[in-house]
Amino acid sequence: MTNLDALPRTSAANLGRVLASGAMDPVEVAEFFLGRIAEATPRNVFLSVAGDRARLEAEASRKRYREGRALGPLDGVPVSWKDLFDVAGSPTTAGSALFCDTPPAGRDAPVVANLAAAGMVSLGKVNLTEFAYSGLGLNPHYGTPANPHDTAVERAPGGSSSGSGVSVASGLCPCSIGSDTGGSVRIPAAFNGIVGYKTSERRIDKSGVFPLSDTLDTVGPLARSVEDVVLLDMAMRGMVATGVRRGDLSVLTIVVPDNVVHDGVDDAVGANFEAAIERLSRVGANVIRRTLPLLDEVQAVTQAYGSVTAAEAYFVHKDRVDGPDCEAIDRRVVARILGGKRMSSHDLVVITRARKRLIRDLEKELDGALLAMPTTPHTAPEIAPLEADDELFHRTNLKTLRNTMLGNFLATCGLALPSGRDAKGLPTSILFSAPWGADEMLLSKGLAIEPALTEVPS
Repeated sequence: MTNLDALPRTSAANLGRVLASGAMDPVEVAEFFLGRIAEATPRNVFLSVAGDRARLEAEASRKRYREGRALGPLDGVPVSWKDLFDVAGSPTTAGSALFCDTPPAGRDAPVVANLAAAGMVSLGKVNLTEFAYSGLGLNPHYGTPANPHDTAVERAPGGSSSGSGVSVASGLCPCSIGSDTGGSVRIPAAFNGIVGYKTSERRIDKSGVFPLSDTLDTVGPLARSVEDVVLLDMAMRGMVATGVRRGDLSVLTIVVPDNVVHDGVDDAVGANFEAAIERLSRVGANVIRRTLPLLDEVQAVTQAYGSVTAAEAYFVHKDRVDGPDCEAIDRRVVARILGGKRMSSHDLVVITRARKRLIRDLEKELDGALLAMPTTPHTAPEIAPLEADDELFHRTNLKTLRNTMLGNFLATCGLALPSGRDAKGLPTSILFSAPWGADEMLLSKGLAIEPALTEVPS
């Protein structure tokens, strides 16, 4: 590939192969994406652009390629960062007006340093929901990134990693690194028709990443292919090899719950989910449909007692929401944080104990199988009604988060893959999840699942 026009649709892994072949130059690639970012309208996807850093990193990558000492398969590949990550020389705003004038970070977060050590080129920091606390992706301070799949009506980009999803889907960069506490990688992947990978808790170092919930926060990539997220997972952990190998669908078992996760789904979401499951069944996967009572119990516990996220978000932001700074914070984010203030210590202990038990129960229920469900019950909703009605916003937000939050409560790792489109051309998505720590198994199966979902049925 030597055609620059193809770059916006090129996966990170394929771009790495092109750079290794010498058909393109890392500096040429970096300048191309910096140009697209500069020309993009509206200018609310990137909150800061690291042009000087990107050019230095691209020049260093070019030198390595010319000397035959590339650092790996992603050397010279550009990446963007959700603006929760400390990137040396750039401020970390967490999507909040309170931090718009914060000094630049003095050093990279470890995960940022690891991708730099893998030769990747940091283009800059991208937008998000304030404090990463919403599944819809709206931001009243910096503007809401436009979902690129509807040019006639403004639709939610998905959150909280809104800029990460849009930056990839709009062709402003091949891949982006976000965070997921309740669905914040998987939802923007779903709404933008790309791949999102929620890692297991503690798999990726979170030092230097602005927190929401220390218990549930995870770091994860958004990209164009499962191969991309495999390579990014390896690089984010500072590894030069991975245990992920393409799986065999003939020995794959998929558990499809018939409770909770299909309630109120859009017709197209449901139809595309069923078509995806049928394709996998035809190529040898064993599909088991059954009720998982533990999913109802997760919902019951959350509705009765609250959430770990709310409790820990209030711990992080207590002085802000209980003081004069509260007026400068998105009112919808404040409402969610104050949910944690109303919780008691008894509530938190009940949730924590139930969570430990249900995590164990899920592992026994799956017994090596993957859990499958629609990533979100609906496609990207229109923004205008959400901005006009806070009650509608909160109701839609909770529905958007419903399926993905199950995974965070149950400590799963998860892989969101495109499953098709609805009649309006809006993407739908299917989510495959595995118990905590089974990331390599999930990704191995994902490498085999992806082509089965994208092939044209005979």
